[in-house]
Amino acid sequence: MHKRFITLLLAIPLLFQACSKKATPLVGGELSKTLAIQEIDFEYFQGKARLNYNDGKKEREVKATIRVRKDSVIWMTFSVIGVQGGKALINQDSITIVSTVDKEYYVFDYAELSKRFNFKINYKVIQAAFLGNLIQSRSPEDIVERQATYDLLAQRNGTVFIKNYINASLSKIEKVELTEEDTKNAITLNYTNFQAVENRIFPYNGIINLFYKTPAGALNNVITFEYNKAEVGDKELRFPFNIPRKYERR
Repeated sequence: MHKRFITLLLAIPLLFQACSKKATPLVGGELSKTLAIQEIDFEYFQGKARLNYNDGKKEREVKATIRVRKDSVIWMTFSVIGVQGGKALINQDSITIVSTVDKEYYVFDYAELSKRFNFKINYKVIQAAFLGNLIQSRSPEDIVERQATYDLLAQRNGTVFIKNYINASLSKIEKVELTEEDTKNAITLNYTNFQAVENRIFPYNGIINLFYKTPAGALNNVITFEYNKAEVGDKELRFPFNIPRKYERR
């Protein structure tokens, strides 16, 4: 399991959630009050998915088992060709990533990650991105534009402009575009293949596309995910997680 793959996988849905600059208000409208967005609500979620990461030079694929306890913890294990390669535990305080291949682990708190990526990161944002829910909560300043087949919910957070494209017939978020005005860094989340999970609609497929500038030049990273199993319910799930003593912290 490649360490950079796991770290980027966890981090990139969060890249433009907040900035330190003062927000520029948007003009609200009556449509914003009537816009319906169906979000996944649950006590426990579990699923199995295939994840693919492509940075333009290399492509890597892993299988993941994912469990979530609402507003509490996200637990994941990763495997390559049937061999466990890593695991991760995300809770309200921190993110812990363990590489069983390299026998080492990483612990990140949200303050550290926010400083590293220059924006605020928290558990709520990660959970929303995993499930295809709104990354930023609704606000009276939001704008809604009604199109033929979708509704567009436009939001601001500092210098970040967020566009949420909502399928008009399903009331589900199909695409989220985040653009930082100063750097033009951008991230797009696409959700497809919506299927019923209990009495909810869940996106079984998705693509996360990240474009950002570095001193070495512009980079484009793409992560695709495909669930083959997804369940929600009230039945309590286990989240076993331990780090062997011989593993070294990085």
